[in-house]
Amino acid sequence: MFSDYFKLAFRNLKHRGVRSWLTLLGIFIGVTAVVALISLGNGLQLAVSSQFGVSATELISVQAGGVSGFGPPGTGAVDPLTSKEFDAIEKLSSVKNAVKRYISSGKLEYNKIVIFGYVTNIPNGEDRDFFYEQLEKKPIAGRFLKDGERGKIFLGYNFYVDKVGLDKEIIPGKIVLIQDKKFEVVGILDKKGSFVFDNAVYMNDDDFLELFNYGDKIDIIAVQPTDKNELYRTKADIEKALRKVRDVKEGEENFEVSTPEASLATVNSILGGVKAFIVIIAFISIFIGALGIVNTMTTSVLERKREIGIMKAVGARNSQVFWQFFIESSLLGLLGGIIGATFGTLLGILGVQALNNFLGTELGCNIDFVLIFITLLGSFIIGGVSGIVPAMNAAKQDPVEALRG
Repeated sequence: MFSDYFKLAFRNLKHRGVRSWLTLLGIFIGVTAVVALISLGNGLQLAVSSQFGVSATELISVQAGGVSGFGPPGTGAVDPLTSKEFDAIEKLSSVKNAVKRYISSGKLEYNKIVIFGYVTNIPNGEDRDFFYEQLEKKPIAGRFLKDGERGKIFLGYNFYVDKVGLDKEIIPGKIVLIQDKKFEVVGILDKKGSFVFDNAVYMNDDDFLELFNYGDKIDIIAVQPTDKNELYRTKADIEKALRKVRDVKEGEENFEVSTPEASLATVNSILGGVKAFIVIIAFISIFIGALGIVNTMTTSVLERKREIGIMKAVGARNSQVFWQFFIESSLLGLLGGIIGATFGTLLGILGVQALNNFLGTELGCNIDFVLIFITLLGSFIIGGVSGIVPAMNAAKQDPVEALRG
């Protein structure tokens, strides 16, 4: 019985031609937006997560607050960190290791082309091994820097494949200019899939401090707790020590102590809010599409009064007439959903590929079949609900009056 309803519904929708397609437009736009934007949102969350670069979740990051300008984390602070804060952190019993991190924007020239990017330091001694361990990658070409080397650097992966705009890849042994000073490239870091790490220039402490005239300023202090299970206790110890050193009260801190997990949670919270807003906008479009179905089905009932009269004259019950129109409206919603889900999935795949090209990541586009199923089910239900009133009006038609019409 229901298979007959679906066959008749397909036939009627096909005969209505352009009007059916225009009715599908609102549902199509809404479903496309929902599927594409949620897919892009998920991809963006993964892309942002990958930019943190270091996967070790037990590291704590300390930097000065009160930023006075733009730049890398910890730079441009009104009251920057110094050796005084570093020494206080290093003395804590809950801290296993603390490393000074310097990050500065700089000018690099190669192949007669000048670009601007970030330069960061490689610490000396045992801290160097700790830093390399946290990179979790080996050189794809050449080697790492060694203690005491001057006038030498190693580069992120994107210099090796020329994703930085130099029109020529850089390999070990080449000479580049950084802040107009010559440096020899000794190695290239293997790809991390992080825009930050893959585009960075790495140099030894002595060269960095001399080149950028840093003095006693520290951008970031990377801290490894003695017990990774006591991460938040270590964080509290650091905050207490820095409040004492910087002479500030609790709640008035001019510094920030954060963990990768906390930073990711903040970013994900913001992206979640953006996705929620986008979904609301998309559902407004679906609502407009539902109104289009109501209008189309109401018009269809008026145009097919004679057909309804004939159906009733040959014995069709009110329920059969109702189901006929109800299924037609449901199919309108479902067809709009199918087309929208297909188009939205394609846009999501293209969007993730664009993110990969822009950020240098290798994110895979996971097709969310649960999301697609829920979207299709929702569009079918929306179409059906939108057609209830027109279907009820059709079922209530008096056969005599309908045949006269």
